[in-house]
Amino acid sequence: MATPEVSIHPLQTAEEARACARIMATSEPWLTLRRSFDDCLRLVSDPAKEVYVAYARSALVGFVILHLRGPFNGYLQTIAVFPESRRQGIGQTLIRFAEQRIFRESPNVFLCVSSFNADARKLYARLGYDQVGELKDYLVEGYSEILMRKTLGPWAEFTPGPRLGV
Repeated sequence: MATPEVSIHPLQTAEEARACARIMATSEPWLTLRRSFDDCLRLVSDPAKEVYVAYARSALVGFVILHLRGPFNGYLQTIAVFPESRRQGIGQTLIRFAEQRIFRESPNVFLCVSSFNADARKLYARLGYDQVGELKDYLVEGYSEILMRKTLGPWAEFTPGPRLGV
């Protein structure tokens, strides 16, 4: 199936925030991670994060949450594609968008993926992410969060600025 044309913009409305929180709270991996709707709404509404929503055919189809400050400057915290829009390349489109945004300020994109989320782990590996760590029992007992990184190179050689074609 061909990837539909996707437009991505910053989260703007409370309705968008609620839709994003609802999809998180009702799908994996957030079900296994025991995230409630209120937990998810707090996350997508956090002013310290950058939240971008994706639309295809005038419908909200997914979103990403980026955290650009802190020890892992360039953290892709959350990516979600609505169930009816999965397996159409929208996740890859959102990841590429996030990478371009992050690589303007950091030579690294970090993300965590739950150990039980095999499909996401395969996608990230295919897109050039390497496993750099494992956080056992980090969010829920019995599962690990796998820390992954995609890099342009060391900080000492990095020059901030626009990145195209990443």
